[in-house]
Amino acid sequence: MENKLKIQIWSDIMCPYCYIGKRRIEGALAQFEHKDAVEIEWKSFQLDSSFVASEDDDMVEHLATKYQKDKLWAQEMMDSMTQNAKNSGLDFHFEKAVMANSFNAHRLLHLAKKHNLSDELEELLFKAYLTEGKNINDLLSLSKLGLEVGLDIKEIEAVLQSNVYAKEVQEDILEAQSIGVQGVPFFVFDNKYAVSGAQHVETFVKTLEKVWEEGKFISKPTLLNTTDGDSCGIDGCD
Repeated sequence: MENKLKIQIWSDIMCPYCYIGKRRIEGALAQFEHKDAVEIEWKSFQLDSSFVASEDDDMVEHLATKYQKDKLWAQEMMDSMTQNAKNSGLDFHFEKAVMANSFNAHRLLHLAKKHNLSDELEELLFKAYLTEGKNINDLLSLSKLGLEVGLDIKEIEAVLQSNVYAKEVQEDILEAQSIGVQGVPFFVFDNKYAVSGAQHVETFVKTLEKVWEEGKFISKPTLLNTTDGDSCGIDGCD
């Protein structure tokens, strides 16, 4: 049996269900007897790589326009996600959210990954966007978050003032496409089984136990759940 059970998680900071999924996999690991032998690798994904924010952006109006729905539909979707978040101990404030392109945040996450701090930075980025209403594409805000997790300011500035890690972000996205990722969060367990969406804690626990007990790994992920869990894709959040 391998010494480490590796979980790769594709996510986007702009995806509310990715934060919920983070809490649920953490809840599953808290119940998993071999949690100390689990390694998590965060992978980049962008729901809308071409998005350009403006000061007048309103999330309700943006979602309604993007998915050709009315504002009531958009508000109800946000209310549903807020309640889902509360059930996982999270406090979403969409009314304060500053819409932004997440590309620079993903580049900074790759710097954090270099120093084994990506989980910590992922947490702060989700909280900044979904709870605190911070602009996660603002370079000063990103610098402060990087410093908060322990990154060096010189390395932070070297990344944010250049195009460093752009290739790595794109490679993560291309890898997701190659294994058929349609929405995020998307979890791959030791390159053997894949779970799509912010599934319930029990689903993650069963997957962890199954992968651990089998102990032999194959190269192509097999989707375990027959229906997608809560996730966000290019056509909206379900």
